[in-house]
Amino acid sequence: MPGQYDLVAFGNPLLDMSIRDGEEVLKKYNLKSNDAILVEPQHESIYEYIVQNYKVQYVAGGAAQNTARAAQYILPEKSTAYLGAVGNDDLAQQLRAANDREGLRSAYQVTPDHPTGSCAVVITGHDRSLVTRLGAAEKFDKAHLETPEVKQLTDNAKFFYMGGFFVTHGAEVGLIVAKKAKEIGVPFSLNLSAPFIPQFFTQQLDSIIPYASLVIGNESEAVAYAEAHKLGTTDLSAIAEAIANSPSEISKPRTVVITHGSEPTILVEGGNKPRTIPTKQIPASEIVDTNGAGDAFAGGVVGALILGKSIDEAVQIGQKLGGMCIGQDGPRLKFPKEQVV
Repeated sequence: MPGQYDLVAFGNPLLDMSIRDGEEVLKKYNLKSNDAILVEPQHESIYEYIVQNYKVQYVAGGAAQNTARAAQYILPEKSTAYLGAVGNDDLAQQLRAANDREGLRSAYQVTPDHPTGSCAVVITGHDRSLVTRLGAAEKFDKAHLETPEVKQLTDNAKFFYMGGFFVTHGAEVGLIVAKKAKEIGVPFSLNLSAPFIPQFFTQQLDSIIPYASLVIGNESEAVAYAEAHKLGTTDLSAIAEAIANSPSEISKPRTVVITHGSEPTILVEGGNKPRTIPTKQIPASEIVDTNGAGDAFAGGVVGALILGKSIDEAVQIGQKLGGMCIGQDGPRLKFPKEQVV
């Protein structure tokens, strides 16, 4: 059985501010219905606007934090810890409380001069558009890695997971952790997270991928990667193969997993040819909210690998958690726990 805090994940802790039937908000702020972006000046008023005009549901979020909680869902108690920066405010307390409820250890850096990050989640039908204001999350300092608590966690980790959003401000930290994983001989996994990451943070992403033994993404992120690297294709299997065979600083072959909604999941293991794993179809009538489904999938994959499952079994467990997530409001899983492994 895994010991304490086998998984150390890191990313941007955020409190999600979720609304439904937000078509008017999409038009007002010129947003795509199924996308994830960082807030720009023209979006700054969206947070106040949705509070004033919609019923807002507050859910603990941040992609990598969601993934860490999903991994903990299938792992023994005290298996997962999460690093990120928060403010000294009520939002941070809400995040800690959510993690405590689900058994995730919060190893936060507190930055008192900045508010905890937040994310406007605009749901329209089965789509979700995310507008993120990082706040304290982008103030994560590499010095936090040297604190006794965090150093103990990283020295003893058996698996690392990084959300791609972190490269927008923390590529240096990401590279330090990736090299740490190589040094102690444990897997480092990376999620592409959103199309704008490979599009606009190509260099930062490319500095870290060589250390990743596992890369996870979805179809739009994969196509964005292909465009940024001038691969000249939109074929997801070909893109996954290109990522798997891209330059590496580790001896272990890289595995790449690309999800495609209800379509089969694409899997490439090192130098092997791409193959697919069917995705169980979920009736449209049972889909409540797709926000966080990809995070839950990633958590299922990572958690299952830590439990010693094969990559095929891990993908199937990830699919099950992703399917569970979209049947509920917000990125969370059913409690009491179901048997998923």
